Formats: sequence, structure tokens, C-alpha cells
Amino acid sequence: MTISGLLLSLINLQCYEAELFMQAAKLLANLIVIGGGIMTRAFVQAYRQALSNASRNGVAQETIQNTIRRSSKGMTQQEARQILGVTEETSWEEIVKKYGSLFENNTKNGSFYLQSKVHRAKECLEAVHQGKNPGTPC
Repeated sequence: MTISGLLLSLINLQCYEAELFMQAAKLLANLIVIGGGIMTRAFVQAYRQALSNASRNGVAQETIQNTIRRSSKGMTQQEARQILGVTEETSWEEIVKKYGSLFENNTKNGSFYLQSKVHRAKECLEAVHQGKNPGTPC
């Protein structure tokens, strides 16, 4: 065998390896696509089954009602007191002082979200202090 024959054999071997690599890549891509399809169908089927079970048990209706109830009632007095860091025995003047300091701190270097929570907490406790809705959510 000559050098040119060896080089030709080496080139053929490299072409064969490249072809095998391409076939392996195609096979892997097909497996990924097929596996993804199977997983998607399984997920959809499981989700449908979960919805079916939930509707049979009334869980879905209860969840919807709880969500509506929570969004409509806003903040509870307990939440408002926790946000402002006060107790039920805290005087209205102390609540206003706490509100003022927390509101100002969040104005300078806090977030608008926290500032709005502090404001809503004060509004809630203010309604309780003025005698509106005592013992109920704000």
C-alpha cells in the first residue's frame, strides 16, 4: 500500500465518521422532538385530569370564591397592624407617628410598593379608629 492509498483510506474513514456523527445528531434531534411531544401530551392530559378532579370536588369553585373574596376585601386590620408595627393597644397618635416615619423612609430610599402598603394600612386603621367597619376587613 502506498502513501496515497493510506491517505485515501484515512479520508474515507473521516467521511464515514462525519456521516455517523450526522446520523447520530439527527437521531438525537428526533428523540428530543418526539420526547417533547410525549411530555407535552402527558402534561395536557394531567392538567385536564386535575381540572376534572377539582371540579368534581368543588375545589375550583372554592378557589375562585376565595380569590374574589380576598381581592374585594383588601387588607385586614391584622395585616395593617403588622405593616405599621403596632398592636391593638397602640394609640392613634402613635399609629400616625409610625405611619409618618415609615412613609417618609420609603419616600427617600424605599419603594413605591412599600409606600403604598404603608398608606393602605394607615387608611385601614383610620377607618377602624373613626368607627367605620369595626371588626371587619378594611
